Amino acid sequence: MSGAHRQEPRENQGQHTLPDAAVGGAADTFRREDLASLTGLRGDELLRRYDASLLGVFGTPQRVLVRGQGATVWDADGKAYLDLLGGIAVNVLGHAHPFLTSVVSSQLATLGHVSNFFASPTQIALAERLLSLAHAPSGSHVFFANSGAEANEAAFKLARRNRGTDQAPRTRIIALEHAFHGRTAGALSMTWKLAYREPFEPLPGGVEWIPAGDVEALRAAVDHTVQAVIVEPIQGEAGVLPLPDGYLEAVREVTTQAGALMIVDEVQTGVGRTGSWFASEGVLPDAITLAKGLGGGIPIGAMITMGAQVSALLTPGQHGTTFGGNPVATAAALATLHVIEQEGLVEHARVTGLWLTEQLRGVDGVLGVHGRGLLVGIHVENGLAPLIVRAGLEAGFIINATGPDTVRLAPPLIITREQLSTFVDALPALIAHAAHPNAGQEA
Repeated sequence: MSGAHRQEPRENQGQHTLPDAAVGGAADTFRREDLASLTGLRGDELLRRYDASLLGVFGTPQRVLVRGQGATVWDADGKAYLDLLGGIAVNVLGHAHPFLTSVVSSQLATLGHVSNFFASPTQIALAERLLSLAHAPSGSHVFFANSGAEANEAAFKLARRNRGTDQAPRTRIIALEHAFHGRTAGALSMTWKLAYREPFEPLPGGVEWIPAGDVEALRAAVDHTVQAVIVEPIQGEAGVLPLPDGYLEAVREVTTQAGALMIVDEVQTGVGRTGSWFASEGVLPDAITLAKGLGGGIPIGAMITMGAQVSALLTPGQHGTTFGGNPVATAAALATLHVIEQEGLVEHARVTGLWLTEQLRGVDGVLGVHGRGLLVGIHVENGLAPLIVRAGLEAGFIINATGPDTVRLAPPLIITREQLSTFVDALPALIAHAAHPNAGQEA
């Protein structure tokens, strides 16, 4: 019939029908039009535009980065940097890893997002993979979020559901001094540093802090009024300091006796960073939180709940997220875990971290080296760390300071000894410059 609607074959219904060349051309046009006013600008000009348009919660960034390859990134002025921070322990496969790029592109071209009314195969596969890696017992489950703060927010709510009884209520959460768990309300309420919390008080209450690694303080604090104890196996805010040997086992023992949950925040330490899949391996907590390196650069977080009893604490409607478990993010995480396993990056992180630690301990001006695997804290004279970071950037190294006396390294797990050696060789001069910034200048 003239003018009648012609029905597409069923296999084509709902699909884009533009030829690949047209789609590619449209993408190129969009990119040119959207970025036209920024193209060719110097870094300082771009940063002025940044300050004029983005909320200043981070201050002004030090550089505008435009591309990356492996463990190297380039800024808007064409300068190359060795990325020894990995987006703060995020880019475990480095930048532009071909397998990760291929998987993400393919998934986005297949199914980009579904609401939490539906499931996707990548979501299910990733949950099963994480449960296997964590040696989770029967009845364990996974909740997906978009970041470490969101994963810890879920853990905070999980802890609150361990309520006890009307006759013997539980109302307290125990965290460690110098803990950092994120900046959402629940996660922030478990974070130690007053400067982070004070501007947003009143925060959720009932959180107490005890000295990290002090077993006697732990035993004194935890009783049947405690809902949970949350710990980081390595405390970044304290100077990338691992908890003492045996402390996690003590937390497990004490929480089990008291009926409290043991929650391990592996946001920074998980996914092979420390030379094992989890820094808490050998101890079975009630919940583990993950993020950062899990997606290889694509935002994703997760909370693993161990066993049926713990998993049943949160019931339908008590927590949720629109984007958690997104097909693209879960595909990225599956790809990241695959590459880590296939390329032996967990063992690489372990042995390379041991080698790097020994190299750094021999550097003049280094007072100590802390951490595990490829999460390393370099202890220097108090006040020098931020100056070393600044000098390092000028010399082509991306590092950061977790405090006035600690420089943190969290490079991609693909980093080589040759690349790390360039930093080790440069470090004495960086420390000397930080300690004597005016040396060699005329009076």
